[in-house]
Amino acid sequence: VPRIYLDHNASTPVRSEVLDAMLPYFAEHFGNASSVHAFGQEARGALEEARARVAALLNASPAEIVFTSGGTESDNLGVIGGAHAMPMRGRHVIVSAIEHDAVRQAADHLEQTGFTVTRVPPDSRGVVSAEAVAAAIRPNTVLVSVMAANNETGVIQPTAEIGDACAKRGVSFHVDAVQVAGKAPIDVKGWQATLATIAGHKFYAPKGVGALYVKSGFKPMPLQFGGSHE
Repeated sequence: VPRIYLDHNASTPVRSEVLDAMLPYFAEHFGNASSVHAFGQEARGALEEARARVAALLNASPAEIVFTSGGTESDNLGVIGGAHAMPMRGRHVIVSAIEHDAVRQAADHLEQTGFTVTRVPPDSRGVVSAEAVAAAIRPNTVLVSVMAANNETGVIQPTAEIGDACAKRGVSFHVDAVQVAGKAPIDVKGWQATLATIAGHKFYAPKGVGALYVKSGFKPMPLQFGGSHE
């Protein structure tokens, strides 16, 4: 009996165009992109071309894109690394109560290590209002994280309005944009986002590939040490 796949919000197949573009870099062009020799620089060129394309998707600059192993790593780096970026400001973090586990459990970890976490609930429509987020901001708030679209309900959150509330208070803003990538426009500048997460397997790229937008000038604390390249 033929099977029909109806779970594209969870994961998508790799498109043939994507596979064709990637195959040469598994065998022919295998150099380390951090090496100075021709093999490495050939790979580096492809990496930077990919970075520019991802940046264009998010309305960002190429230098603001960090490649990761997927949505979980990007969310963890955005939330945990972002919360530790300004230790002198404070140790209060705000997340919505309907975040993906990659954000929710990252916030739980922060709480276990001395941060205070406020979890803002949605209204009866599943919307996390900018007013509710603004009301939760304190003088010692260092980060707000609210997803662009919920992975269970599909509700689109008022990302730009929340970003504006954060910007007016000088608070960093992380957006989990995994569920909107490839389905709706992403505009990190219009959202006034400091950090934003996408994952390739949600829109026809391979599993194990993700990216984190990091606004120019912002430096999240790294979660891994010793390797300077992605």
